Parts: sequence; C-alpha cells; structure tokens
Amino acid sequence: MPPRPIRLAARAAALALTALPVLPATAARAADGPWSAAPASGGAGRPYFYLEGAPGSVLEDRLALTNPTGRPLTLRLRGAPADGGGPRAGGDPWLALAVPEVRVPPRTRAEVPFAVTVPATAPPGDRASALVVSGDGRESTVRLRVRVAGPTLAALTVEDVHLDQARSRIRYALVNRGNTTLAPRLEVRSDGLLGAASHHPARALAVELVPGRRVELTEPWHPPAVDRVRVRLTVTAAGGARGEASASAVCVPGTLVAGAGAGAGALAAGAGGALWWARRRRARPGPVPPAAAQAAPGPVTTGAVS
Repeated sequence: MPPRPIRLAARAAALALTALPVLPATAARAADGPWSAAPASGGAGRPYFYLEGAPGSVLEDRLALTNPTGRPLTLRLRGAPADGGGPRAGGDPWLALAVPEVRVPPRTRAEVPFAVTVPATAPPGDRASALVVSGDGRESTVRLRVRVAGPTLAALTVEDVHLDQARSRIRYALVNRGNTTLAPRLEVRSDGLLGAASHHPARALAVELVPGRRVELTEPWHPPAVDRVRVRLTVTAAGGARGEASASAVCVPGTLVAGAGAGAGALAAGAGGALWWARRRRARPGPVPPAAAQAAPGPVTTGAVS
C-alpha cells in the first residue's frame, strides 16, 4: 500500500511556502557553515526520528534541512534500510518522501514531509531505517526507528569468546535475539588457579543492537604471566535482556594455550603440571609436632562383623 501519495504531493507543493529563514541578514557574517539535516521539531531538538504505530497504519513526520550559507543549495534525499551501524544500499519500501530533491535558498530552513507505511503483516518490534541527504560534496544520515505495536521481547546472546594474549584483548560477538533495539552493558570477571582475579563492573558499550544484528567486538585484557584463567563476560540491556559466555586458557610467558595442536598441548601439560604443583605445595600441611603425633589415634577400619 503506497504511503498516501495525494497528501504527500499536496505538502510537496507547499514546500517552498514552509521554508523558514534561520538567520537574519545582519547575521550573514556567521552564515558560512555547512548545511545540516535533522528531525523537524517545534521544541527541543530530537537526535533521531522515533515513530510508533500498529500494522497497517501510516506515520508522518518532517525532515528539516538547514542552509546557513549565502548561496542556494540543491540537496538530494532518499530512504534506506539500516542495521544500527548505518544505512544499507537500496531503498526502504516502508518510507516515501514528498520530494526526492530540494533547492534550499540561502540562510533558510526547509521542512520536507515524509510518510512511513507499516504493512498489515509487519511483526511487532523495532525496525531501523534512515533518511540519507547528500549535496555540496557531503552526505548526512538521520536515523529513523519505527516500533510496530505488539508484544516485545528483549533478548541477546554472547558468542565466540576468544582470549588473545598476543594482543592483550578479548574477542567476542553480540547478537540481538529479540525484537527491540538494545543498548548493551558489559561486565568482565576473571579468575585464576593461583588466585589472580579481576572484576570490571558493568559499563555501557558504544554500540546499538537493532533486532537481528550481530556485531563483533574486542575488550582490553591483561593476562597473567603464568596461570590458568577463566574469563566470563556478562552483557545486559533494558527489558531484562541478559547473556553470558566464558573462555578458559593456560597462560605462560609469551604463549597462550587454549586447546591447540600437539606442541601446544605439551606446553599446556607442562604449565598445568607446574600450576598443580604450586597449588599442592601451598595446600600441603606442615610437619606434625611430636606431642600431637603421640596423641593421634591409630587407623580406623570398618567392615562386616561375623
């Protein structure tokens, strides 16, 4: 179903009439900055578009294009699907702009209407799109998030955890398994056989996980010189989303062994034996005083009585 072409065409015809001067002539000396694109707003500025509606509904909003320069600019517009990391190639079938191109006069803001048509069969949850504007040798992207009304599920998994001693980092992947956009937080805990332990409290990650997105990340890590370590990653997000995963490895100077080939296995065995011997020496009781030895009872045996 096309997004109300008659209404959008009428608004496009009135586009020139709704262009708003943003700088008076007396401020022309400061008017040579770059053009900008952002959600139109009557109050506080919005960092991105957020629209919500039921399947089958048509949602409308306006994109503001600001030209602070002293010359007219021609800007081209398109809608694109997105994955949280930026717009992808191709068009967005849900989104229709009133016009594909706008000529913005000097020191003027133009507001371009657009509509999002939610298909009647759209599943509930979040969907990421973007409005892409290009012109005068540059491109700008304004994010658009559409939430389709219905039951929501916040869920994620932590996968493919790998301890990389050579680069002092942890490699892992996050996958959004639900239908809502997530802002994940990461907690890292490390434990060793020799008692070496560390804990990094949960902190926000600079990543946005839209439904279905998989992103590979790294985290700084300082492996011990000699130990067998186990590192656990716990990731949480709003709505009750939680995922955990861990990895273990034997650390020796200059080498990290985590189930590699035969040579690495021999090295792991040697390192593991050294760690076992160190723990055994720490746990071994000291010599028993003579008096205690005399008072100690003899061995106790049990068995059937005939």
